[in-house]
Amino acid sequence: MIVAVIPALDEAERIGSVVSALLQRVEPVIERVVVVDDGSTDGTGGVARAFGPRVEVIRNERPRGVGAAIAAGMRRSIELGASISAVLAGDAQMDPADLPAIVAPLLRGDADFVKGNRLAWPDGALAFPLARLIGVITLAAATRAATGLSIQDAQCGYVALSRRALLAIPWDELWPSFGYPNDLLARAAELGLRIAEVPVRPIYAGEQSKLRTRHLPGVAYVVGRALARRVTARARAK
Repeated sequence: MIVAVIPALDEAERIGSVVSALLQRVEPVIERVVVVDDGSTDGTGGVARAFGPRVEVIRNERPRGVGAAIAAGMRRSIELGASISAVLAGDAQMDPADLPAIVAPLLRGDADFVKGNRLAWPDGALAFPLARLIGVITLAAATRAATGLSIQDAQCGYVALSRRALLAIPWDELWPSFGYPNDLLARAAELGLRIAEVPVRPIYAGEQSKLRTRHLPGVAYVVGRALARRVTARARAK
């Protein structure tokens, strides 16, 4: 069973197009969609719920953070018996047409954890607003240094995980806010999971990013913590 997890906060205008595209997929078939409504005030959950029994909505009465929302969706995926769980954003910045490429390494047994790489898409870098592109490149470099992984686009949240990865990652400990992609990568590396990147199309159509300057210290803390854990583990191994 492939389960799609969609964290969403005040995305009533866009969540319908994401859910509809997933339910209409012929290959791979998305058997269940779990929308985690993270305290929306605009009826996001109701829009998603209207698509019928293949869509389940988990509702947080107040926002807990995108990382916490994803963790809740992943725990539910495990309960549903998912063999693969994929994460797509509720703001339609992740193209469901890229889903076959995201899950292909998992279906072949070549990876446990697959990440989208927007910079590897043809002319993908040109789609980014300049400030966001600089941030993506900088944070990717920091995450590579902290984890030892050859990751080009650490901040891309378009991911898919095998059941092995779903069961191995301690979802209750995932960083709850922005910075969760870096934390997820660090934990996957520590667990020895096989990680792959595949090109995905970057989409920017005037959406307002929810990442703010106040979130950056948290992201820096997550990357620094990952580096400290890696250094400690290497010291103990000697």
